[in-house]
Formats: sequence, structure tokens, C-alpha cells
Amino acid sequence: MKYFLFALALLFTFNIQSQNDSISAGKRIWNNFKYDGISVIKSVGNAYTQPLRWQKKDFITAGSFIAGTSLLYLSDNEAQRYFSKQAEDVPVVLKDFGWYFGSPQNFFMVSAGVYGFGLLTKNEKVRYTGVLILSSAVASGLFQTITKTAVGRARPNEGDHNSFKMFSNLPGYHSFPSGHSILSFSMAHAIAKQFNNFWVKAGIYAVGSIAPISRLWENAHWISDVGFGMAISIVITDGIDNFLRKTNRYEFQEPKQISWRLKMGAGTIGVVGTF
Repeated sequence: MKYFLFALALLFTFNIQSQNDSISAGKRIWNNFKYDGISVIKSVGNAYTQPLRWQKKDFITAGSFIAGTSLLYLSDNEAQRYFSKQAEDVPVVLKDFGWYFGSPQNFFMVSAGVYGFGLLTKNEKVRYTGVLILSSAVASGLFQTITKTAVGRARPNEGDHNSFKMFSNLPGYHSFPSGHSILSFSMAHAIAKQFNNFWVKAGIYAVGSIAPISRLWENAHWISDVGFGMAISIVITDGIDNFLRKTNRYEFQEPKQISWRLKMGAGTIGVVGTF
């Protein structure tokens, strides 16, 4: 009987401990979620106030962006003809992937999945990546929404690349910049920044480029819309990444690298890995 009572008491203790652990884990997740929400808000605020703190090099960068977009603008018609000819030979799966990956609803589903995985598994690097993606998407998304309406540029299937109807509510005059390009490349750049391997980075950027290029195949954007969208996504993502790191809002250790060295002794030879 005493063994039965002891086992019952032990089971009861384990049950209480399990409940306490569950409550503690729930509180941790909730507190981290609130903290990350504040990080997103602060990051977006910093992105929009950063121009007030620009220095000479920042104005030079802005000037180069304008110059680069102007060069693409001059190439709009020629590029549009080139990609239109290619469209028939492009696999449907690539076109579909470009559309779905760059669409806002699918983008935020994937972003939430990345962030949620990091949050629930206590993987700080994945969690940080999710925060960076979401912050960049919110900041760049607001920018492109305002800019599309304010500029009112005609899409290739609507009119000439010199056609503008400023502050128009017509979808056919919301070409500049490309929203698909901004969202897809923001995610690609945020993820690629977490890796040091060149080929991994190249693969991520290649996938992130499918959506922007697909908009050219679909005759939905000019090349200057796409180019500016990709460039602005890089600038905003880099700015938010620098802000989060400088303010030390997240601390995670980089994966430990193994240092290999050759070791020789009396009658022995081997390779030693140091962690």
C-alpha cells in the first residue's frame, strides 16, 4: 500500500511540475511575442525617421538609386519587348511560383511560419530572422502602397511607360514600384543575411528573384518598377537589421565553427577539431 501511495504522490508531483512548466513556457512565449511586436514597431519607426539622420554617404547612395532607376527607365520599352517574347517559353510552374510567392497573403503566411517556428522552438536566430522579415515587409509595404498611388504610373498592359495618373485609384495605374518585387526580395535578403556561404546566398537570391522577373513575363510591370522595388527592399532590410543589432534587442550566438588542425606526435598523426 505504501508503495502505491508513494507512486501516486510522485505522479501528482510530476503533474504539478508539468503544469508549472507549461505555464512558464506559455508566459515566456507571450512575453517574447510582445517584445517582438515592439521591435517591429520600433524598426518601422526607425526606417521612416532614418532620413533625418542621413550623412553625406547616405545622400550619395540615394543619388545612385535615382540614377540607376533613371537608366532602367530609359530601358523600359526594350526590356518589356524582350521579356514578353520570353513569356511563352517560361514554364508555368515558375510563373505561378512568382505570383504566389510575391502575393501579400502568401508572403505573410510564410513569414509568420518562419517567425512562429523560431518563437515556439526558442531558436533565437530563426526568431530574429522572422522579426527582420516582418519589420522589413511592413516598412517597405507602407512605402510601396503610398508610392504606387502617389506616382500613378501605367502598367505595360495599360499604357505607355510615360503614362501617369497621379493619385489614381485604378489598379492599372499602380505600377511603380513593384509590390511583388519588394516583398519577395525583402524576405530573400533577410534570410540570405543569416548565411555566410556564397552558394547558399546565391540560391536564396535566385529564388527571391523569381517573383520580380515573373512580373516582367506577365507584362504587369516595367523593369524600372522591378529594379527600384528590389533595391528599396535591400536598403530597408539592411537599415532595420543595423538598427536591431545596434540597439542589442536580440542576442544569439553564431554557430560555432570547428577549427581543424593537423597534430603529429611520436609515431602518431591525426586531425584535431577544436570547438
